[in-house]
Amino acid sequence: MNYRHAFHAGNHADVLKHSLLLALIAALKQKPSPVFVLDTHAGRGAYDLGGDEARRSGEALAGVSRLLDARPRSAPLRDYLGHLAAFDASLPGTSTPDASKAGVSAALSRYPGSPCLLQMVLGEADRLVCCERHPEEAAALKHALGRDPRVAVHQRDGYEAIRALLPPSFGRGLVLIDPPYEAREAEFAAVLVALQQILSRWATACVAVWFPVKDPAAVRRFLRSVSALPARAAWHARLMVRADSSVLRMNGSGMLLLNPPWKLDEDYRPALQELAAVLGEDGQGSAGLAWLRRDGQRIDDRSSAH
Repeated sequence: MNYRHAFHAGNHADVLKHSLLLALIAALKQKPSPVFVLDTHAGRGAYDLGGDEARRSGEALAGVSRLLDARPRSAPLRDYLGHLAAFDASLPGTSTPDASKAGVSAALSRYPGSPCLLQMVLGEADRLVCCERHPEEAAALKHALGRDPRVAVHQRDGYEAIRALLPPSFGRGLVLIDPPYEAREAEFAAVLVALQQILSRWATACVAVWFPVKDPAAVRRFLRSVSALPARAAWHARLMVRADSSVLRMNGSGMLLLNPPWKLDEDYRPALQELAAVLGEDGQGSAGLAWLRRDGQRIDDRSSAH
């Protein structure tokens, strides 16, 4: 395994991904029926922001730490920071505060991956399946999640799990796809196949896909292909922190949502604009949210090029 998320935990991509993920789960939980969540590339669950990797990269300082200092106004970002504070306070020997009341001004010592965030917000009747194919990461994830009857950790390939585990017995739920994109074109192709499989097995599933923005042309091709899939609705949110056109660094990232909850785009737009203002380097931040499909119809989305 070449990719190690410990270097990148809490960076601008994590801020976008996890703040939108929490807003998505909150929208799904507005209905009383239970929710099934499959996290296909779960990682180790928790990351030490004081560790060597995080200190060497400094990415959390330009990401979540900067957002903490800015004290954002939008509800999705305040909810996100509240959950981070609650997670940080849940170290052994400390009490776990209510996320909605947790202070968000203190520096964080550790950062939760998507499995730990999902564990915090899912209800007693909900179920979470996390897939991680690397043995050491899967073992760390099991330790981070503890003995929770709602949660299962599988040491297996997440794409293969889609074929094996879907559809679930629950009628409602989410599939989160967050691969490392070590080989971008190959990973985009694998994600597209996964989306086709999910929709063929579980047509009503909500699907969230994180993707990096290094090569705008590759992103544009990917989103164009996604727009042809038979989803009821699809949109993507994009956050750019610099205007650099180099394909050697990640200048931004995006989140693609298929079959998203109603009005989630409206609820999240203010947060997206705040993130661009706070996390953009030298005033170069930008953000956008664009639809690819609506009411089952494909939309010609020129903004996908950015």
